[in-house]
Amino acid sequence: MGRAITLVESVHPEHTERAQELLTRLLPHATASHRVGITGVPGVGKSTFIDELGTRLTSAGSRVAVLAVDPTSTRTGGSILGDKTRMARLGVDPNAFIRPSPTAGTLGGVSRRTRETATVVEAAGYDTVLIETVGVGQSETVVAEMVDFFLVLMLPGAGDELQGIKKGVLELADLIAVNKADGDNATAARHAAADYSAAMRLLQPASPTWTPRVLLCSGLHATGIDELWQTVTEHRAAMTATGELDDKRTEQRVRWMWATVEDRIATNLRNDRATSNMITELETAVRRNLTPATAAADQLVAAFQSGAR
Repeated sequence: MGRAITLVESVHPEHTERAQELLTRLLPHATASHRVGITGVPGVGKSTFIDELGTRLTSAGSRVAVLAVDPTSTRTGGSILGDKTRMARLGVDPNAFIRPSPTAGTLGGVSRRTRETATVVEAAGYDTVLIETVGVGQSETVVAEMVDFFLVLMLPGAGDELQGIKKGVLELADLIAVNKADGDNATAARHAAADYSAAMRLLQPASPTWTPRVLLCSGLHATGIDELWQTVTEHRAAMTATGELDDKRTEQRVRWMWATVEDRIATNLRNDRATSNMITELETAVRRNLTPATAAADQLVAAFQSGAR
């Protein structure tokens, strides 16, 4: 399975063709899993939370795949890929599979091939797929468009933090969980939950079937985890009963197609002979403020279209 994921993540043209053949064969077997996106600010405890949640799920008979996406350095192009080491129990669980993947500069805190990777693990029989994202601050819409349930982890002590949260992230959330709600943080966590609940009431729910909730939990002390997962299963049951889940997945497949189209066009443009020489010249002109970025983009696209014809 690891080799299959490496294949679908590859950008080599020959590998891309083989990956499409593989995905076509796997798709009919990749429809029964429960996809849950998990995001939150750095330091909120995502890895510890997932380690506890995943271990509980495997103990109950589930097979859990964690797609832990690691931010790629914009300077060196490297990434630490340390999530697997932070999920100590899940990392050695025979019923769990953890795949750290670099974002490689893509938006949304997800790697360029996260959707494809999810298809592979689902076809391999993993019934729960947890996608851990880089964190609040990027285009989290990308994450919400590939999962059934979107969980946002928050820290105790709303206050100024609440002011800094993007409204768009709250609108996407199916559940907000205030993590680290233990010990000296317990009181602050309750106050934060009340603040988040008040904020959520001001927003229009994305679904007529589901009203987002706010809960308290502690991944470190394993409290509130069962209630949280019960909420996730209630959401799935409600969305399935109304047919919204099927509709949502259908739309997600269409968005996946267009995201791939945009990715392919950008890659082909960069590699096209007609534009390869222009790219360096236009980038230099834009850096020196001699040409507007929009004008440079128009010239590249026009040259690319001309070459394609």
